[in-house]
Amino acid sequence: MSDFVYNIPDNIPDNSDDQPVPGRPLTSVGSMAVPEIVFGAATLSADVYNTGDWLESDQPLRTLRLALRYGIRFIDTSPHYGQSESVLGALLQRLSTEFPRSSYKLMSKCGREGKEFDYSPENVRASVMRSLKRIGTSYLDFVLLHDIEFVASPVWPIPYCGDFERALVDPRTRGEWGLDWEKPARPWGKGDDTILAAINELQKMKEEGLVRAVGISGYPLPTLLRIGRLIAQTPYLRPLDCILSYSHTTLQNNRLEMYLGPLLTHGQVRQIFTASPLSMGLLGPNRPSWHPAPLDMVEASRVAQTSISATFPEGLPNLALGFCLRRPKSHAETSPYNDVPTVVGLSTVNEVHEVMSIWREVSIPGTNTMRKSKEDVARSIFQAAGWVNWSWSSPPNADFDRLAVDQLGRRLRAPPKQ
Repeated sequence: MSDFVYNIPDNIPDNSDDQPVPGRPLTSVGSMAVPEIVFGAATLSADVYNTGDWLESDQPLRTLRLALRYGIRFIDTSPHYGQSESVLGALLQRLSTEFPRSSYKLMSKCGREGKEFDYSPENVRASVMRSLKRIGTSYLDFVLLHDIEFVASPVWPIPYCGDFERALVDPRTRGEWGLDWEKPARPWGKGDDTILAAINELQKMKEEGLVRAVGISGYPLPTLLRIGRLIAQTPYLRPLDCILSYSHTTLQNNRLEMYLGPLLTHGQVRQIFTASPLSMGLLGPNRPSWHPAPLDMVEASRVAQTSISATFPEGLPNLALGFCLRRPKSHAETSPYNDVPTVVGLSTVNEVHEVMSIWREVSIPGTNTMRKSKEDVARSIFQAAGWVNWSWSSPPNADFDRLAVDQLGRRLRAPPKQ
């Protein structure tokens, strides 16, 4: 992807639609002062959520520009997101007069491109250097190891999908995930050693000023917790600055809430991010073909879409986004949830206006009664179908998904034959 050159269209409009609607300014949270909404730049690619025609339109620049104008001054990208870094670099260069480098923060990742994983120190360093070149910056504010569960030693029960609550409340299950609080953390094999070496290299780059914060990302919450704890207890490493979890602060699955305390306590992490409030499109109008959710979970989402649309004109995606943005505000001010920003993928000017409108709405105390009641309806649909707080297998394993469902007395439809 390093050879991709993005040509920004000429004569891009800058009219009333490209200006923020007056209202409450976006606030920052946590000790690292991250805006409550982070721009998810996986959208800046024809390979993930959008098309080549969209990339050639005026929407990429207008979307990013409006987000920055609203105060969404934190951007998340990755080499894994196709052309995202190169597109982002071109857009930021075009916008540099209005938004100099000091006005926003950048987070990228390393170790994964497509289906290939390489966490070797040499590749980690080379990947970060490529990201710096693509984006056109001399430093990255945050760099994460991408999707650590694909590299970590396989310390988990069989099957390793289902409700991750068990890994915290059931001693036997917790032990199967390598989370015995009575014993010191240790690497369980070559995969864990590889992660430790990669973090060591990133922390060296932090000392060199190329990276300002180091973290990990992934899907299985117990694995994020185990690796975070391992790094915190490894003598030659420092605790992680941040962890990014995705698809676990959603209407379908809200288990990140249970893991915040353990991540902060056992992992000694400074900042936690939540990403994908629509669960990578599961709760949106256009679920991508590669989505890992079992078919029956997809069917439950379709039922929720239909039910919510009948009584909530804004639809399930709007409700789901509000749920994720509202959750911290439903807790006491001392709750760690209040310091968790949300990474949201944005593709159009209208989507930027909508996410800011939702954030402002849920930020007003006592005005979320209607939303809360509709959230309860959507959650009850997933609950009745047996999919609430259910996490699919990652790394993907359809046989494990099916086995876990069968153990609960439900049948899982097989995927259609190709």
